[in-house]
Amino acid sequence: MATFDLAIVGAGIVGLGHALAAAKRGKRVVVIDRDAQANGASVRNFGFVTVTGQGAGDCWSLARRARDVWVEIAAAAGIDILQRGLVLAARLPESEAVIEAFLASEMGEGCERLSAGQALSHVPCLRPEAARFALYSPHEVRVESRQAVPLVARFLAERHGVEFRWSTSVVAVEAPRLITADGGVIEAEAVIICPGDEFTALFPERIAAYGVTRCKLQMMRVRPATPVALGTAVMSDLGLGRYLGYAELPEAEPLKRRLDAELAAHRENGIHLIVTQSADGSLVVGDSHHYAATPDPFGSEGVDQLILDEFDAVLDLPGRTVTERWIGTYASASGRWRFTDKPSDAVRIVVVTSGCGASTAFGIGEETIDELYGRQG
Repeated sequence: MATFDLAIVGAGIVGLGHALAAAKRGKRVVVIDRDAQANGASVRNFGFVTVTGQGAGDCWSLARRARDVWVEIAAAAGIDILQRGLVLAARLPESEAVIEAFLASEMGEGCERLSAGQALSHVPCLRPEAARFALYSPHEVRVESRQAVPLVARFLAERHGVEFRWSTSVVAVEAPRLITADGGVIEAEAVIICPGDEFTALFPERIAAYGVTRCKLQMMRVRPATPVALGTAVMSDLGLGRYLGYAELPEAEPLKRRLDAELAAHRENGIHLIVTQSADGSLVVGDSHHYAATPDPFGSEGVDQLILDEFDAVLDLPGRTVTERWIGTYASASGRWRFTDKPSDAVRIVVVTSGCGASTAFGIGEETIDELYGRQG
């Protein structure tokens, strides 16, 4: 029978964040996942480790810490940091007050307002009229999720001795024992369950108490007709109306009212624009947000077109083509961005319920391990 200090159920980025924090303390860690490889929200996102715009408080502070960890491990894990920073290009006059208020807040530290010309120096294909007001943040980093998440797992296995049990379903947790679907038993002093948006396999009644549902999003890969280099990721006015670090500011209310009136279809479909660039020059573009207990698996051409309409309003890339489309889902809950539940002294359930797992997981992992084993130095 295999025995470990810590067993983690779920090999998405939240599970990997906990594995790294525990392994750094010399804990013997096993990570168990029902799939043969990471296949959920962790590999279907932008790979955009976002600090600026995260909700005030622990979301913002944990994102700052998670960003630092991504940078710390990137070279050792063989992960390329493809972009750094963010230009949020805004064209609506109501956006100016939001940017100014954000810059005056604690979260604006290190950020600055740019002229349209300065914004174009970072993103040459920006339409000048789309960057009447621009916010620059140096804090973000961008990795290619579908490559980076497997590389984090490999790094944990090779450098920290973390054991991975792929294609293995855990059907019961009776700490210090975990029972797998094939009748196997794994012993661990502590267990952390990171189920993503799987709510019914383990402790379903405890997870249900948090009012969880699922969010479905649509994303695309766009190839410019002529090569272009984006020095930073790009967002737009819609991001000011959706990301809580901006949207919860009192100064955002006039902007949200105008967005509701003039970009009603975008707002109804939960659309805001993020554009990041991959190593081959293609652009990852999204996204939308639709909520249901079991979202349908079908992508809407109308929703994709709304995203592309905003893309084209912000970036001047004639002849661009869509080369790939996909759907992702993640856990969502009203009024909270994450939760940690404690079924027993030895068991934790950790769920990010706002789509910012890649931006916060390494920080959350350290927090949970500190709580389980005591804060170090």
